[in-house]
Amino acid sequence: ISDSQGALQYIPFATCNETGRPLELYFGVEKDINCTIAQITDPLFHLLEFYVHNDAPLTCRIPSHPDSPTSAITTVATADKFIPLVFALAGTLQLSHLHISSKLNVILHTSTDLLHEEADILAATAYSIPSLRSSSTKIVIGDPLPLQVSVRWYTSPSLPPSTTSPSGLGGHVYFSTMIYCFLSGGVGVAASLAYWRGVELPRRIRRYGKERLGGGGESGYAWPGGGVGVGTNGFGGGGYGVGKRD
Repeated sequence: ISDSQGALQYIPFATCNETGRPLELYFGVEKDINCTIAQITDPLFHLLEFYVHNDAPLTCRIPSHPDSPTSAITTVATADKFIPLVFALAGTLQLSHLHISSKLNVILHTSTDLLHEEADILAATAYSIPSLRSSSTKIVIGDPLPLQVSVRWYTSPSLPPSTTSPSGLGGHVYFSTMIYCFLSGGVGVAASLAYWRGVELPRRIRRYGKERLGGGGESGYAWPGGGVGVGTNGFGGGGYGVGKRD
């Protein structure tokens, strides 16, 4: 939506059935919001197609500094400075309908304590959480669209450390990890011993025995037409042999 000069025009978000008002975020208030759009009109359906296919962003704007710490933040604001809030809407396009991941996370960063008068909103973002355990919301023109929005605030421009584990999300060292390492090492040692005793050791014994036998009765020197054989009794073959004497 743009004006005659090509500048973007912002309009209020779709009305939520639960409140009868467009989607609102209260400054510094963390909560889960249910916002059900009663009916997906034809223009809105095609807009959703653009958003899901990433042909165009679902871009909103919020004031960088609300009138009061408890005032609502809406897309219709009178502040001079605004912070862009882009919704990364996930879903799947079909020929006759859409699948939309309707659960959304909204993250906002402020410059200082939320209750401080000089607190400003530094950045904001929103994104869908694709559901792997349950199917996303299927919609066609005329259907309602239930949105579940989780809002979280951070009083820093940086993300805080993960609270799930001291070593971060999905920590790398657990007791089960140590047990797995010990069991893997034990299996490797057992397999090596079994191979050594069952294959390698018998093969080396056989090879050593052949070398001992060959060294005592099969080695010698030979010339064409005659030869001297060491370890062969008797005469024959155009040569003579030196053997054991009685």
